[in-house]
Amino acid sequence: MWESIARFVLKNRWVLLVVLLVASSFMAYRASQEKIGYEFARAIPVDNPKYIEYQNFKNKFGDDGNTLLIAIQTDSLFLESVYNDYVDLNNRLKKSEGVEMALGVPSLVNFEKVEKPDSSETLKPVNIFPPGHLTQRQIDSSRKIFFSLPFYRGLVYNPETNTYLIALFVNRQLFNSSRRTEAVAAIVAAGDAFGAKDHIEMHYSGLPFIRTSMSDMIKKEMKVFLIGSLILSAIILMVFFRSLGTTVMSLLVVIMGVLWGLGTMNLLGYNISLLNALLPSLVVVIGIPNCIYFLNKYHTTYRETRNRETALYEMIRKMGIVTLFCNISAAIGFGVFALTRSPVLKEFGVVAGINIMLLFLISFVFIPAVLSLLPEPKPRHMVYLDNRWLLAILDRIEIWSLNNRKIVYGLTVLVVIGAVIGIFRLRSEGFIVDDLPRTDKIYTDLKFFEKNFKGVMPLEIVIDTKRKNGLRSNYLQTLQAIDSLSQYIAANPNMAKPLSIVEGLKFARQAYYEGDSSSYALPNQFDASVIAPLLSFKKDSSKSTKNNLTQLLRSFIDRTGGDPHECQYRRYRQQAAPRPASHCAGKI
Repeated sequence: MWESIARFVLKNRWVLLVVLLVASSFMAYRASQEKIGYEFARAIPVDNPKYIEYQNFKNKFGDDGNTLLIAIQTDSLFLESVYNDYVDLNNRLKKSEGVEMALGVPSLVNFEKVEKPDSSETLKPVNIFPPGHLTQRQIDSSRKIFFSLPFYRGLVYNPETNTYLIALFVNRQLFNSSRRTEAVAAIVAAGDAFGAKDHIEMHYSGLPFIRTSMSDMIKKEMKVFLIGSLILSAIILMVFFRSLGTTVMSLLVVIMGVLWGLGTMNLLGYNISLLNALLPSLVVVIGIPNCIYFLNKYHTTYRETRNRETALYEMIRKMGIVTLFCNISAAIGFGVFALTRSPVLKEFGVVAGINIMLLFLISFVFIPAVLSLLPEPKPRHMVYLDNRWLLAILDRIEIWSLNNRKIVYGLTVLVVIGAVIGIFRLRSEGFIVDDLPRTDKIYTDLKFFEKNFKGVMPLEIVIDTKRKNGLRSNYLQTLQAIDSLSQYIAANPNMAKPLSIVEGLKFARQAYYEGDSSSYALPNQFDASVIAPLLSFKKDSSKSTKNNLTQLLRSFIDRTGGDPHECQYRRYRQQAAPRPASHCAGKI
């Protein structure tokens, strides 16, 4: 069989080469269309109950994880020059592409109790700090009001470390596209300009920032790994074969394999992710041995026969089946990932399995045709076949293993036992930035947020009352239960201050009692019926009420209603550290 295949390949080598080059040109075009995936890879099956709960959460409350955070640590923020520069920074960030809302000290609001024409009362949002540049007296006056509002403590600032936060709520569509790199770069440039002017270190984090930075890092490292592996392979090939022609030929094989791999991903509709970005390096690792197998047999036969056609025939006939089975075993090893239910593993398994076999076809067609065009091998190209140093090492290993079988068996058993022990010590963990060096700016900034704000990764709890307007029943008891849960979670050192509609009601109660900070508590049976309607966020509410704070509070009730007590679901959020973003459904 392989005799017939060898004759067919040699007889039709030029036709096969043209077909291969045309197909490679098409795959190169498809590879140029391949894009980086900007969404987090789906590591769990789409029919997993947790994944379904998460999708239901997004349908009720909108997308989560769309907050980019900027923090500074300074005791001079409320000096006139620094504060006014900070105002300019906030205004510039609000106008940045992809930023839908900015929540920072200069844009924060307080509530004032006002009387309507019909003698009823309502809460009117007013800026804590007047818009624009302020004098030192205005800043000091507004600062007193700001520090008297417990709602913002631990949310926007940490009084113990003099750390202040700017939260940028970004556009999901833009930050799921390639444009987000430029958007994040513009935001960072604005922040760094402020930091350089006022000598303040800037810290950046949040899921949009981490996702963008990680995606850009994948793009850069993918190029570095590919180029590095090609250079290292070229050096090894030149050392052994001492032929520029065979070295270039081998590199062309793996380059075509990389193009076919990226083209296959594009044809299948897969984006480049953290896992399948390893495919180009994998192609190099498997493609170079293919070339070495074929070249070694070609040189061995040519030295014996001094006939190039005979050497090519024997190379295809004898090494074709060997290389085929090597590639089949590798394709099966990686292809088994396609049998898992994890989408990201399935994509990698499909692409890796297909392209390992395609790499064999590329080698099988391209190498015989190119060797036919290259000059016949010279003695210096085959010196490695008689390398005394290499042969001596291989002979010693062979003799030692044959004469020390008990030691070999014993070491093998020990290694297997150690591997089994290691298997049982494995733990299932997932950290968003676990691949980064501990000195990387992304990692150190994340630790900064964990230290000052207990982390940036959202942990969401959804409270289902099981019926529409369910909060009307046992209204105060339910709020007290939510508040009790808040206090329990806040006691956890890895959890930040929880944020829910309960905190909004406390804020409203404080405003109702003329801003007295001691009134920052849940409404009781005497004032609940008065305070709850003051936080009504109807969808047809006037434009004047659609400030940053009311938009933030409204995101914590589901879309079935506008009043806090007229909804079935409640959203409950706190920031967590040091674990990655996680979502859970909870019931009270």
